[in-house]
Amino acid sequence: MIDRESTFANPSIVKLLQTQFIPVAIDQAYQRRQKDNEGRFYQKIANQSPRKVGRGTTQGLFTADASGRLLGFTNNRGADRVLGMMKSSLQKHRPVKVAAIAKGTPDARYNPKPPTGGLVVRVTSKVLGGYEKTDNEYRRIFQASLGRDNLWIRAAEHTALAKGELPKSLLRRIARFHLVDNTRGEPPMWDNNEIKKLEGVLRKGQLRATVHLRTANNDRGYEAQLFGRIETKNGKVTRLDLVAKGTFWGEGRYTRNAPKGRFPLAVAFTLADGKDAADSIPPQASRGWVQGYLK
Repeated sequence: MIDRESTFANPSIVKLLQTQFIPVAIDQAYQRRQKDNEGRFYQKIANQSPRKVGRGTTQGLFTADASGRLLGFTNNRGADRVLGMMKSSLQKHRPVKVAAIAKGTPDARYNPKPPTGGLVVRVTSKVLGGYEKTDNEYRRIFQASLGRDNLWIRAAEHTALAKGELPKSLLRRIARFHLVDNTRGEPPMWDNNEIKKLEGVLRKGQLRATVHLRTANNDRGYEAQLFGRIETKNGKVTRLDLVAKGTFWGEGRYTRNAPKGRFPLAVAFTLADGKDAADSIPPQASRGWVQGYLK
């Protein structure tokens, strides 16, 4: 969401992407590890850049031709830098005819699918206040940004919800992996022993819960109330809307510059309909650990 407010808010960049490029968004944490044709193609591109596979993250913006020849790279989200890289790439580009990449057998570990018979729920987070005023453009963008993720619900949990029951496993998954401040970057998740209070009830379609999360040294925490509505038809959940709102404090290694002290954070959950391409993205906390996430 941060790039949407910075890099991809620039009309010239958007126009070039729409007319001169084929945009592809991936989670490089998967592709740089995948042992399949898709992974090897990405790794070929990344290894021509300053980001080499095997040296940690390969985050950045790459341009390449159909053969996998690198045309440009930047890891700076400044619109001028990105636009310059794109224009330079177009000047370097020489159309080539290459055979299409065979799909082959995907590396299953890095191509997780939502649980059969389960549900996908969109998760959006927002810091509601507490930031100091700033004239810094990028800090302002970070302060206004939204966090986006998906929650996966198992088939058995779906069945329980349809019966009017609230599975403890689902409530715990929500607390550990989705009641986080991911508005400025990749957040630390909560350990089981950091859940200090977790109580919830589902009655006549109304969901209410209380969650207290806190690290051992109290440098990060979240105390929130959850309120929601669940509707069902023919044994299936047809509506799931839930909002967590409370007081958050602290930050993680990749979520620096949080508001000082305690600040209001809200996290909204709504049933996905599959119409948004982002609905197919696995939950962040499931990376390389799907079964642990779904436990």
